Amino acid sequence: MPAVQSVAVVHAVAEVPEGPSVPRQVMTGVHPAASVSVAGTTSASVSVAGTMSAPVSVAGTTSAPVSRTGTTSAPGDVTVDHGRAFLDDLSSLDRADLFRADRDRRVLATAEDDPPTAAEVAAWWSGLDDDEREALTSCAPSVIGNLDGVPYAERDRANRAVLARGLADAAAGAAVKGMLGQVRDALVHEVGAPDRSLITLDTRGSGRAAIAVGDLASAADVTVVVPGMFFTVTGQMADFTNTANDLYTEQATVAGLAAPGSGNGVAVVAWMGYRTPDLSNIMSLGLAKTGADRLARTVGGLRAVRAGDEPRVNIVAHSYGSTTALMALASGRMRADSLTVLGSPGSDVRSAADLAVGSGQVFVGDAHSDPVAGSGYFGTDPGAAGFGSTVLDLTGGVDAQDAGDVFRRPVGHNDYLKPGTASLHDVALIAVGRGDLVREQVRRGERGGEGMPQASPDMYLVRPQDLQPRD
Repeated sequence: MPAVQSVAVVHAVAEVPEGPSVPRQVMTGVHPAASVSVAGTTSASVSVAGTMSAPVSVAGTTSAPVSRTGTTSAPGDVTVDHGRAFLDDLSSLDRADLFRADRDRRVLATAEDDPPTAAEVAAWWSGLDDDEREALTSCAPSVIGNLDGVPYAERDRANRAVLARGLADAAAGAAVKGMLGQVRDALVHEVGAPDRSLITLDTRGSGRAAIAVGDLASAADVTVVVPGMFFTVTGQMADFTNTANDLYTEQATVAGLAAPGSGNGVAVVAWMGYRTPDLSNIMSLGLAKTGADRLARTVGGLRAVRAGDEPRVNIVAHSYGSTTALMALASGRMRADSLTVLGSPGSDVRSAADLAVGSGQVFVGDAHSDPVAGSGYFGTDPGAAGFGSTVLDLTGGVDAQDAGDVFRRPVGHNDYLKPGTASLHDVALIAVGRGDLVREQVRRGERGGEGMPQASPDMYLVRPQDLQPRD
């Protein structure tokens, strides 16, 4: 069964983070050398204007050089800088210091937890020359692979290098090796199937990863799938990516119906870009808040990379992932063309009007016998009559062949994105800009957009041992 269906009833908590130098050209034909402190020493360089350049520190302290005018320039330290200063100091390092920076936990924490904006990254990257980009990607892949705003081909190359390095590291622990093994397996695809690219890889704590099925750089429609409770890179990354592939296939099937878009084809992101909760941390929304921030950065990165040629962006979120997505789209930091939530336990968002989503483009899937959907456990049920969403008509036969239906009805909390279901087909139509066809189907079924009332869920009704293998 698709990984995106294997989730539990209630969720929550707090994020656990978890060669020669290539000088930068600041004037045509002139390259001031950046001085670097690695272990507390600095070598001073003279800039084109005759003043001393500021040293950049990877670890340790730096002494500020004195310019010819007698003023002291402030030293930069890539381990403590943020925003554009972090990027500029990073690109001022030589290859040896880039290598050290890529293994410095402070540098990684900035890149992965508090990075510059995607717009800042995109502008910085576009201003580098080919040699500078090559040095950064090859010497600091853990940093470059996780910076939203860097082109996806470079991120994939960087993250695959980190993956290969980790798998070959004899000193790596069993937990890290298990995590990386899942990512390696998730990147494998059948002959003729769309390529897969590794656009996020963070091995700290329980880990984070995101794999794109299809070409994010050119797709007209990009769908980001957000999982819910119990999902870990080590446990479900390969299965979750196969679920994304199923959605990609369904979208490709209905591509002839697609609304006009900017680009060609589709891409689906299996986004395990945040720590999901388990039964040990079910009483708060801390993880959803952190996940919402990370999701907003991911979508911002896509828009920055595709500036002037933005694709249609669709969010598909399951269970606790729907709570995360609703919070992200109500934050003012993210927008999407459509949102589809499946088996949602609700959120503190009271109305579709509070979401930065296209008008009429909020859809809700409430499967038969799903104890989570409609519960409103975390606040307002997005499928409620007054929310302003379209509730999908998922009343096909339990067995499509026996019932004579084209699509099978999803049953329970774990069924929404299984191949052959009405819900997968509807999600695909929405993702190619044809939510109008889904709404027409709802009108024919006289659903009226109303949610299905559900009893309050039992937090132990869906357990980790209930996770099922794919069909």
